[in-house]
Amino acid sequence: MSQNYLFTSESVSLGHPDKVADQISDTILDYCLEHDPKSRVACETMVTTDYACVSGEITTKANLTRAVVDSLVRKTIREIGYTDPSIGFAADTCQVDCRLHSQSGDISVGVDNGGAGDQGMMFGFACEETKSLMPLPISLAHRLVENHSRLRESGELNFVRPDAKSQVTVEYKPDGSPCRIHTVVLSTQHDSSVVEERNGQKYFSDKARQEILNKLIIPTLKAERPDLIDGKEKFYIVPVGETGKTYAPDVILVHINPTGIFLEGGPHGDCGLTGRKIIVDTYGGRGRHGGGAFSGKDPTKVDRSAAYMCRYIAKNLVKAGLAGQCEVQLSYAIGYPDPINIWVSTFGTAKNGLTDEKIVALIRAHFKLTPKGIIETLNLRRPIYKESARNGHFGREMENFTWEKTDQAAALRKAAGLG
Repeated sequence: MSQNYLFTSESVSLGHPDKVADQISDTILDYCLEHDPKSRVACETMVTTDYACVSGEITTKANLTRAVVDSLVRKTIREIGYTDPSIGFAADTCQVDCRLHSQSGDISVGVDNGGAGDQGMMFGFACEETKSLMPLPISLAHRLVENHSRLRESGELNFVRPDAKSQVTVEYKPDGSPCRIHTVVLSTQHDSSVVEERNGQKYFSDKARQEILNKLIIPTLKAERPDLIDGKEKFYIVPVGETGKTYAPDVILVHINPTGIFLEGGPHGDCGLTGRKIIVDTYGGRGRHGGGAFSGKDPTKVDRSAAYMCRYIAKNLVKAGLAGQCEVQLSYAIGYPDPINIWVSTFGTAKNGLTDEKIVALIRAHFKLTPKGIIETLNLRRPIYKESARNGHFGREMENFTWEKTDQAAALRKAAGLG
């Protein structure tokens, strides 16, 4: 590109209806793996007004009775923060419907022999924009909703409710490096204590907007990218309905509840489904997506495990200094163990004379890419997945997120002749 450009990514909080569904599905998965590491799980959840339906195919030795499922669902909803029946969805009052049955024997035949649990293509991405080697817009968007939940739970923002969405627009230079934060959007469900009336219309109060800016947005941006928030820029809360205005280049635009009010939310305001936030779960649109969702699936499903492996590979390649950014694709056929193909793009950032083809050869030499090899490498038959179902599957240095490790970087660097 010959001029600066903008790129936007969004995230959603743990109380967003789709994320509620994801966490319930992964809670069921974790329970099964805890009691039977070889469980085969494909769990789907739907939530709406005072109702949660858990369905899918599960083959496990775990004691997965209706009473157990009911207890797991209610516990998850309670931990998320839905405890008030007056808002239309609560742990103690919602109806829980269990519609689970065992996995198809036709699928089991291929998986039992070490094959992939389904066909499909999976992608992984890494770049040098952040310490976590994630794109900056999605990284900031995740931290905003993560901190939103923390401030809600601590009582520092006592008027917000669990449902929230964030969106961050970053301005990039022609060389692809971020130069400033352009716009932040934060929509949060809230209670009636911060509602004011103007001209007969109800609005989220200006005082509450300022509090969210001061307690959540500014501290989050400063903590993540102090080099881009140096105190000279101005934050401008865009009034509801303001359009067509020209802003100075040192202004960071902030939209807080831009519809004016957000009283009705959560599963009561919008039906939630497992697997509907696949771009939020990955790279915010920066890297490609194969189309398969993650939550509720055990690691024999390459939709999940191979996508984790692609991230692991891409991150190690960038950490090794082989490229400034890297995207990896693996594809599989159901019941067949080896990947059908391995594809890499470094977008012209490969170092020291390396080509994308040479990097593919390095991947083949250093990573086990059968479903069994992926599961063993990343130690995926453990109850570690509920936490991944909120605040993004990638970009957090957590002990159980083995796909975020860069333990192959030194070996890759040596093999590539970079020292």
